[in-house]
Amino acid sequence: MKIAIAGASGRMGRMLIEAVLQLPDATLVGALDHASCPLLGEDAGAFLGKKTGVMITADLARGLRDAEYLIDFTRPEGTMLHLAACTTHGVKMIIGTTGLSADQIAQLKTASSKIAIVFAPNMSVGVNVTLKLLEVAAKMLDTGYDIEIIEAHHRHKVDAPSGTALKMGEVIAGALGQSLKDVAVYAREGHTGERKPGSIGFATIRGGDIVGDHTVLFAGEGERIEISHKSSSRQSYAQGSIRAVRFLEKKTSGLFDMQDVLGLRA
Repeated sequence: MKIAIAGASGRMGRMLIEAVLQLPDATLVGALDHASCPLLGEDAGAFLGKKTGVMITADLARGLRDAEYLIDFTRPEGTMLHLAACTTHGVKMIIGTTGLSADQIAQLKTASSKIAIVFAPNMSVGVNVTLKLLEVAAKMLDTGYDIEIIEAHHRHKVDAPSGTALKMGEVIAGALGQSLKDVAVYAREGHTGERKPGSIGFATIRGGDIVGDHTVLFAGEGERIEISHKSSSRQSYAQGSIRAVRFLEKKTSGLFDMQDVLGLRA
């Protein structure tokens, strides 16, 4: 498997590079970063003390020249540039970027007629199992329970609520026969009045180096049920991404998510 990594100098990019270099059946063939990255021209494995022969570059054609797959955990604007280049060069994509707009997601769907794409707000196997548990719980607790989603991330995260929290909300709303946009409450301040029945509330915490914590609270009369997932390392995202690469080996087109990768689709 010939794999290129986008955002190669970032924390997630480095975790992905390390994961790829440990695989006996994969080769790192490209390392992309933005034009102002101070590490352009350096070996992608330098942070590990390894020489890979792959230099970090902002040249998309060069970075994707030998690639079969691009793993992208960057920013929406960067992901869209990478999407156009991958479509041109026939490179499959694994996208963990969050904060994409509806129009940008529509562009992924269009591109998936030409290349195979796995797009998920969270590549962690554990998170995606949690999504399945939430679907089951929501169907069984469809009346008499108030639903709140609480998420916490490090101080550097730029979007809120997190893509994972939004996905949790979408799964729960779908299980209840609702659309998240119709029932979501993203902010409470001042005299808000009583909680609206059937709404799904979101609370966001940002601080320190929290990798990612998500808790969904089902609060009923006399009891509370909490379903939580806590990440202590980005390694789980990297390992999930590798599973997504393997899933795409025999795919030539189509848009998939981690529920497809893990065989959790009902």
